[in-house]
Parts: sequence; structure tokens; C-alpha cells
Amino acid sequence: MSDEEKLNDLLARLAERPDDPDLLRQTAYQHDRMGLEHEAVPYYERALELAQEDRLGLWTGYGSTLRVIGRFEDAVAAFDRGLAEFPGDPALRAFRAMACYNLGRSREAVGELLHLLAEKEQLGGYERPAAYYADHLDETV
Repeated sequence: MSDEEKLNDLLARLAERPDDPDLLRQTAYQHDRMGLEHEAVPYYERALELAQEDRLGLWTGYGSTLRVIGRFEDAVAAFDRGLAEFPGDPALRAFRAMACYNLGRSREAVGELLHLLAEKEQLGGYERPAAYYADHLDETV
């Protein structure tokens, strides 16, 4: 089945069950897969109103989609709401950092990414200094 056929199938099923959070989620994801991010937004929003499952994926996809379409402030707000539900989630934090970068908040973005790398022990033993400098990027001696 082609992407377009999958989307048409989801839309037909959604017409019969418009408040099905799983169909809304799948429809949002399918729009994203097809490069139709603008069209995905209302499906994400409705899914987040109704869904009890895969909320982490919904917040990540929704925020990422908002960032891709240039709604950077909305993306940060979405990631913040997702992080309120899933504190410390690395994907939400990484995508939030990208949106901060897009807003010209480079220091915040780099600092968050350094914290994330240090917490995940991805810096070959340099986690402690990286964590320090994440909050002191402009410090020199």
C-alpha cells in the first residue's frame, strides 16, 4: 500500500471514528511521513486532547512538526508540556534544544545538549567539566 493509500485509508476510518485517539495519532504520523507537516498539526492536537497512550511519541512528533514548519515558540511550549509529563526525556530535550537554536537562543540550546550528553555519559570521562560549562559557556580564565 502506498503512502497516499495509507493516508486515505486512515482518513476514511477517522471519518467513521473521529474521536479515536489511535487513528488521530496514526494520521498525524502518516502526514509527517509524507512531508505534510502543516496538515499533521490538527491531528496531533486532537490526539493529545484524547490520548492516554503513546503520549511521549505524540509530544515528540507534535513539537518536532511545529519546529519544522517554523512555529518555534509553539514547539518549545509543546516540548515543555511534554517534559512536564515525561521529565528529563532525552528526545524531548534534544528537539527542544533545536527549537531554542531556531529562536536564536543558542546558549540555552548548547547548554541543554551538553547537559544531556553528560547525563548519558557520552563524553568519554569529560562529563563533569562539560556539565559545568553547560551553565558557564562564556567563562574563560
